[in-house]
Amino acid sequence: MDAAWSVEPLGERALLVRRHDADLARANRAVHALARSIDAQRPAWLEDRVPAYASLALIVRADAASAATLTVARRFIATHLPERELDADFAAPDPVGREVRVPVRYGGQDGPDLEATAAACRLDPASYVQRHCAGRYTVAMLGFAPGFAYLLGLDPTLAAPRLVTPRRQVPAGSVGIAGEQTGIYPQASPGGWRLIGRTELTLFDPTRDPPSLLQPGDRVRFVALNALSEPPCT
Repeated sequence: MDAAWSVEPLGERALLVRRHDADLARANRAVHALARSIDAQRPAWLEDRVPAYASLALIVRADAASAATLTVARRFIATHLPERELDADFAAPDPVGREVRVPVRYGGQDGPDLEATAAACRLDPASYVQRHCAGRYTVAMLGFAPGFAYLLGLDPTLAAPRLVTPRRQVPAGSVGIAGEQTGIYPQASPGGWRLIGRTELTLFDPTRDPPSLLQPGDRVRFVALNALSEPPCT
């Protein structure tokens, strides 16, 4: 196994493959490249794979789970997915995922934290929205709640800490900021991200295949629907 990768047990029938890279975006591209390679090979022992920011969980089928199978899985990773096959284009944005446009109403009741967040970043709300729309985001992972997409690519000048006291109820479709991340709440739920806008898109529908509108590796562009940003974001 290349030093950039490590593998460790995750419970009795899973392995966690970690990518070690100080550049989180590059590590995430490596994880998604590894996931695609595994999808193409689809070994018989694999039940599912779950990508995160810098790791990939590989879950072994229950009827095949054993110490011997985990050893086979380790060898599969080391032998069939060498580093040299994965590093060719990590410097460039991932071209494989879909591009999804997300229409957003910024500010007001839809984005109650926009003004304060913009002020903390020494921007007026319109400039903050402009920069948020100008970003080219990648779905790094799904987590926290079904269909909640963590997006990489936020302009560092827009970064803001989570709320000191989380809200008990955040409306579905709310677009939020937390640190150097932006994301969208797929369902109404408690949450501590700073809310800057809201979309009417259905981010998660259990009757849809796949249920989550956004998938790891997809690219996202936000489109402003209201007049806070002039000229409008496209």
